[in-house]
Amino acid sequence: MTVLVTGVAGFIGFHVADRLMARGESVVGLDCVNDYYSVQLKRDRLAELQRRHGDAFQHIEADFADDDALDRAMAGADFDRIVHLGAQAGVRYSLENPRAYVRANLAGHLNLLEVARHRRSSHLVYASSSSVYGGNDTLPFRVEDRVDHPLSLYAATKKADELMSETYAHLYRLPQTGLRFFTVYGPWGRPDMAMWLFTRAILAGEPIDVFGEGNMRRDFTYIDDIVTGVVAALDNPPPDDGQEKAGGSVAPHRVYNIGNNRSEELTRMIGLIEQACGRKAEKRLLDMQPGDVRDTYADISAIQRDLGFQPTTSIDDGVPRFVAWYREYHGS
Repeated sequence: MTVLVTGVAGFIGFHVADRLMARGESVVGLDCVNDYYSVQLKRDRLAELQRRHGDAFQHIEADFADDDALDRAMAGADFDRIVHLGAQAGVRYSLENPRAYVRANLAGHLNLLEVARHRRSSHLVYASSSSVYGGNDTLPFRVEDRVDHPLSLYAATKKADELMSETYAHLYRLPQTGLRFFTVYGPWGRPDMAMWLFTRAILAGEPIDVFGEGNMRRDFTYIDDIVTGVVAALDNPPPDDGQEKAGGSVAPHRVYNIGNNRSEELTRMIGLIEQACGRKAEKRLLDMQPGDVRDTYADISAIQRDLGFQPTTSIDDGVPRFVAWYREYHGS
């Protein structure tokens, strides 16, 4: 079986493609390899997939937000299921370049819905985000919670993706699963994420910027657990049975949280990085940044009930693994 994975040069896309091919699937990977962050890191991920899996992996370099380019790219590709992970990520960058989010996350999502509809795909799994919970102050965040008050354009585009997917599930009975990821970290991660930024600065002997005066909590989720959830979702398309599903839809559309089901203090994560690096951080305590939320915490009861999902990696294990990979990758 062949799966289309968008954003395959990205952090989560790389790991999902790797897991799928490790169990014998073939992957068509779609990624335009843009320069939001290090193009070299993205090329290295693609090269690693090719090294590990050879002919089972095909990378197509095209922009899925460009409908004509996408049609040309997909013309010769054979696949049924889709894992749509490609997006313009990052809360803070959405304040600087909002049009990039409208293009990639709105037009791009619609284009993938159209691909899935016209190919009659058996299942489309797509990436949403914990950011949709916005200013919710009731913890943990539940998929049943209202998410009508996003605090960033990034969050607004992800909620819009969920709404478009609900429409396509209703109109065309297209089976879909949306996954709200909570603070994903691990080897081959993203350079714009706090764990990477802190590790780089601490190893370089530079100060780290700690927003929210250090009084923030995150549901840090290790990449292997995220991938386990993505693959479990892919293997279990929602039935078109008229019954209410996770997220409230009666169409063939589910929405799940994927998190570690623990809300950890940011300072504890920093302490684990310091321990793994063997040196203390010089902290610059700063105010909350626009668009950020102070706390995140995933209620994962829906995905536990439906798919048997259970995270297994604590930050005590995951953070040292990330730091070890970082040092090896950078030769430091």
